[in-house]
Amino acid sequence: MHLVMFVKDKQPRAGVIDGDDIVDINANDRSLPTTLKGILEANALSSVKKLLKSKKHRSPFKKAKLLPPISNPGLLLSVGMNYHEHLKEMKTPVPEKPAAFTKSVASIIASGEPILLPPSHPSMVDWEGEFTVVIGKGGHRIPAAKALDHVAGYTLANDVSARDWVTAIFQSQGIMGPIHAWEHNLLGKMMPTFCPMGPCIATRDEIPDPANVKIQTRLNGQVMQDANTDDLVFSVVKLIEYYSQFYRFMPGDCITTGSPSGVGFGRNPKVFMKAGDVVEVEVKEIGVLRNPIKG
Repeated sequence: MHLVMFVKDKQPRAGVIDGDDIVDINANDRSLPTTLKGILEANALSSVKKLLKSKKHRSPFKKAKLLPPISNPGLLLSVGMNYHEHLKEMKTPVPEKPAAFTKSVASIIASGEPILLPPSHPSMVDWEGEFTVVIGKGGHRIPAAKALDHVAGYTLANDVSARDWVTAIFQSQGIMGPIHAWEHNLLGKMMPTFCPMGPCIATRDEIPDPANVKIQTRLNGQVMQDANTDDLVFSVVKLIEYYSQFYRFMPGDCITTGSPSGVGFGRNPKVFMKAGDVVEVEVKEIGVLRNPIKG
């Protein structure tokens, strides 16, 4: 299934895609929540699947105003430096353990919404198209063999990053220098609109092997990132196993699994997004996450 959040009668609604239509979940079954996060919390995906037979409460997908599939995850965990080729372009050694940070949920926007260049740092705003895990079943200390049992499905994210502080990380000195530089680098990822997510959640059955998924990022139609999740340093399974040692995952939590190679900062000459551009992230089984850039 492909699950979306969309606007109907000025209200957020959860839907399931059937062909060219969105089937309104709650309108067809009032016992079901009106948000995808609520549906995951209720463990109700099997009930949603039955609604694909319904001929009622449908609307055209192409005309829909989409919302982020999960606009308020309890945890938005962003993994960094997790593709071998990306590590090479950033001249960074392969880490022994995963590295991640929690990204502000206030930065989440939907496919179709504009990414806003921050007035304070508008000139080095970069893309990072990322395959993203959506947790369906909560858990703590999850073994690798059961990791995928906790996955509801997958979506896409763009971990937009103002790169102004990246160079400082490698040039910083003293005890606190690297800490302050890294902190500012993370702050460059937290700004409003800096986490587009969507366009939908593809349930786990749509992507049976998350270790073999092609992902592409385009800027104004030009391919900038073209990779496969088989290049991940730490697979989806490994990430869930590792981070569940520390976090208790809950339904609706999201894990962005890292950026492939091809970011603007890693190019020669460097390329960054500017007002009027359009950035797209695509996985065939999920769809296209598309966002214009505004100054």
